[in-house]
This record gives sequence, C-alpha cells and structure tokens, in this order.
Amino acid sequence: MKDILLERFTKYISYATTADPESETYPSTQALSEFADVMVEELKEIGMKEVEKDAHSYVTALLPSNCDEKLPVIGFMSHLDTAPDMPGISKPVIVNDYDGSALLLDKETGTTLSPEEFPELLDYKGQTLLTTDGKTLLGADDKAGVAEIVCAMEYLIQHPEIKHGDIKVAFSHDEEIGNGVKYFDTAKFGCDFAYTVDGGAIGELEFENFNAASAEIRIQGRNIHPGYAKNKMVNSQLIGMELNAMLPTAQRPEHTQDYEGFFLLTRFDGTVEETKMQYIIRNHDRGLFENQKNLMRNIVDFLNGKYNNCVSCEIKDQYYNMREKVEPVYYVVERAIDAMKEAGVEPVIVPIRGGTDGANLSFRNLPCPNIFAGGHNFHGKYEFVPLESMVKATQVIVNIAKKNSNGLKNQH
Repeated sequence: MKDILLERFTKYISYATTADPESETYPSTQALSEFADVMVEELKEIGMKEVEKDAHSYVTALLPSNCDEKLPVIGFMSHLDTAPDMPGISKPVIVNDYDGSALLLDKETGTTLSPEEFPELLDYKGQTLLTTDGKTLLGADDKAGVAEIVCAMEYLIQHPEIKHGDIKVAFSHDEEIGNGVKYFDTAKFGCDFAYTVDGGAIGELEFENFNAASAEIRIQGRNIHPGYAKNKMVNSQLIGMELNAMLPTAQRPEHTQDYEGFFLLTRFDGTVEETKMQYIIRNHDRGLFENQKNLMRNIVDFLNGKYNNCVSCEIKDQYYNMREKVEPVYYVVERAIDAMKEAGVEPVIVPIRGGTDGANLSFRNLPCPNIFAGGHNFHGKYEFVPLESMVKATQVIVNIAKKNSNGLKNQH
C-alpha cells in the first residue's frame, strides 16, 4: 500500500490547485475544475460507481454495499485545493529511514527542517518522510487525504471479502478560502454521517472546532499637507493602530492554545486618508465568541465617538462549533475511535484550532468529524508527512467502512 499511496500522492501534488481568495468564480480557478476531472477518471479507474462532477465541480462517487443487511451510508470527504499562502505545485523530497537529524530543504536559502524547531520530527525516526523542497507547499493539506480515500476505496474493491454498506466519496475545493461546501448538496450525497480526512498528525480525531467570524474595518481619515496639518489632519492609520491596541494582547494567536480564542489582524492597508483592516475572530465557546464580537463593536463605537464617526465595521459569521451537532450522535466518533485502535493507532481527541468543511456540513444535517491525514506544518515550506501515517489513515478509513466496526451498524 505504501507504494501506491506514494504514487498517487506524488501525482496529485503535481497539479497546481491553489485556491484564489480574490476570485469571483466557483471553483476559484479553472485548474481546480480541471483537477476535478482528473479525480473523476481516477475514481472510475479503480471501479467506483456513479462517479460524477456536478455543475459546481464537486466530485462524488459510490462504492455499493456488498452485503444484504441495511447499514448506514457512510461518507468520506477531502478537498482538492491547497492554501494560497505559497505556491502549491510540488514534487516531494523523499527521506527514507529518517535518522532524526536536521534536513536541509533548500541550499540556496538555507531553509532547514530541524527537530530543534519541530521536535515532533523525532516521533518519526526510522520512517519515510515526504517533505517540501523549501520553496513550495507540499500539498498534504489535503491531497494526502485525497490519496488516502482513493487508496482505501481501491482496497475495499480489491477485497470483496470485507463486508460494508454503501460508501460515498466526495471531493470539494476552495476549503482553504472558506468556501469548501458552499454549494454542496448534502441531501443528494445521501449519507447518514461522514468524515473529513483533513486532520494533522497520526491519531488526531476532531469533532469540535472554533466558532468563526470575519471583521472588516474601514477608517476614513483626512489628509492635509503636513505643513498645515495642525488641528486638521486625521491619520486613519493611527486610528487603526489605536483600534488594534485596544484589543487584548493575550488574545492573539501567538499567545493562545487549546480552547483559547483569539483576534487575528490578517491585513492592514493604509494611508493617511483611508485604512482598511481585516480580522478573524475565533473561539470554541459560543458565549465567549459573542463577547469577542461585541468587544470589537464597542471599540468601534468608542473610536467613532472620539473621531467623529470615521470608522465602519462589518462582522460576518463564517462557521460554528460542530460539537453541538456531533455530540447527540456521538457513536460516529466512537466508530472512528474503534477504527483507529483496530489499526494500531492511539486516538488523540483534540479541538480543531480552525475549521473544516465538516463544521458546515454538521450544521446541514450531516454529522462530520475530522480524522487525521498525517501531515504537519500545513500552509508553509516546512510541511511534511510521514508515509507510514498515510498508510495508517488509509487503514482507518477501511476500518470505519467495515460492517460492525464498532457494533453500531444500524445507528442512524
């Protein structure tokens, strides 16, 4: 299985599928639609049924039941796009029998993947690491998940002695820019529950995530020649800096962990005349999340009183914590726990300090926890994935799909 996983993963990451946050199309690039066509052919080639790409370029397929009992319909999902933080087309550097030393990724820049900065590397001594070349993303987020799902389906098709109910597969796009399942038809998908294969390190299992909002700030200043500016100039940049300083320093991402929420200033474009600021607001607790949004509004109100209504603020909710939708059907989490243990993987249940397509799907009547794809350091040049973790993720998918994998075969 290692060889075929490596072959598929290497093929998939060779396609440039970077999501474009400035695009007004869906999917955001033509390349994503073209890669969806590639995946249609891949799924047909391994023997999946009802393979199609819909009008929004979602790819779906069915592995029909091979037993007489009525079993839940289970879905597995991954996204085809990669993050816009860096170029996404790449070829993996293969490090066999990793010895625990620092890895020089790029001689020209001296970019090094070192256990001193990333101590989790030492957990994978003796394994095969797939790294970047120090210039691009690797693309394990989420083409590792894509490869694992395809290989798991192929394994089930080649081993008909493994009994299972109907299994559905779906590949989305633009997850990295918050639009992964914007037009996804959960009713047509027709699953009782599903799993996104979009998590990090081996063993990760997530069924709770941030509540999320974006905030767009616009500040209208007044530019006057500095020689004549006394009592006239209003520097919008300084007001923006004042606004940011009024937010709690302790609630910045670099000072938070686990369930702690944050404000993140993601963009600041300013002149004396006009400044635009963008924030993301995150918290696992819905009440604290609402408090954070109210704090932002109160700061804006204060500054408008001080500077004659020159600040506007638009806050938009993006997604909510799926825990409230998954807990009532906790057997879907238990099924994944049992599947991991059967594969010799210790489950590590952690809150997602981010969001997944599964969060939105869970609020659309499709409970959808997130399981590991195996990668580390997503969205940057230090990204890597152990090939053995990908093998384990594939085994977990197979185990989840198996009849009676946790004694809850008829739960709906």
